[in-house]
Amino acid sequence: MFKGLGQMGDMAKMMKAAQEMQQKMAQLQDDMHNMMVEGQSGAGLVKATCTAKGELKGLDIDPSIFNGDDKEVVEDLILAAIKDAQQKASEKAQEEMSKLTEGMGLPADMKLPF
Repeated sequence: MFKGLGQMGDMAKMMKAAQEMQQKMAQLQDDMHNMMVEGQSGAGLVKATCTAKGELKGLDIDPSIFNGDDKEVVEDLILAAIKDAQQKASEKAQEEMSKLTEGMGLPADMKLPF
């Protein structure tokens, strides 16, 4: 009488896959708050640490760069380290998303909201 569910079975598979992807994306969102990346400037004199979500968590400044005459240089190094960390965070987030989408059989370059 019934020869399988045909399109209904395919729809059920798609719905289940969508739910799994939604769960994995939610888990990845949580995990990215704990993934840390480090940006540097001035050959490592200034280091900024942030989460893969781009939230700044730490700043390490080598004391040798503190000199009243070099205030602007120090400020530039700090900004450069933070920007480097944020860029690496963005790359890490995209890398993790690519792993997720490839695992679900989606194109690696598919852009999903993060």
